[in-house]
Amino acid sequence: MSEGYTLHEDPRSGNCYKIKMVASYLGIPLTIRAYDILKGETRTPEFAANVSKANAIPVLEIQDDLGPRFIPESNAACWYLAEGSDLIPEGRFNRAEMLRWMFFEQNTHEPNIATLRFWYQFVGVDNLSEEQKAMITAKSNTAVSALRLLEDHLATRDWMVGDAATLADVVLFPYTQTAEESRFPLANYPAIGRWLERVENVPALTPPR
Repeated sequence: MSEGYTLHEDPRSGNCYKIKMVASYLGIPLTIRAYDILKGETRTPEFAANVSKANAIPVLEIQDDLGPRFIPESNAACWYLAEGSDLIPEGRFNRAEMLRWMFFEQNTHEPNIATLRFWYQFVGVDNLSEEQKAMITAKSNTAVSALRLLEDHLATRDWMVGDAATLADVVLFPYTQTAEESRFPLANYPAIGRWLERVENVPALTPPR
């Protein structure tokens, strides 16, 4: 039995879009199971029992001879799909560099840029708790630092690692591309802008959202 894949996702999520990017680039069919996180559709006993106890998306479900198995972290799911492909570079150093940027994306970049996007675009500032409102300035400052780091890195190179797109570019693309929805004008980051265009021009790498 060959592997089949179901992506449990909310289509508004950049973390979900990463997995679609990898699958599209590699020509891997995905069955999509969509949820609305604003309606709490992932925070049910059924979702916890059948998909992920973390009650979060994305989750990549793998169907094969071993039965359904689940990968609940976006970057781990991207790695699983991409292993053995040219999205993972050759050489120990380049692979470590790729992982460095993947860790940076989940530790510094996404928790700030993506969270602000979610609050501004989907929740609304007026609907935030006082604790969340108090976090906006710190998250904005950290997000700007992350974007400046990317800008400096990309000012002298075309890709995050090596001479072609890798998973580092994939995982950083979705929430960088939508940074203006988090109130960070991309015109302030010309190197990032050029990099976004390069990623968009890789055939099949950026499917419709």
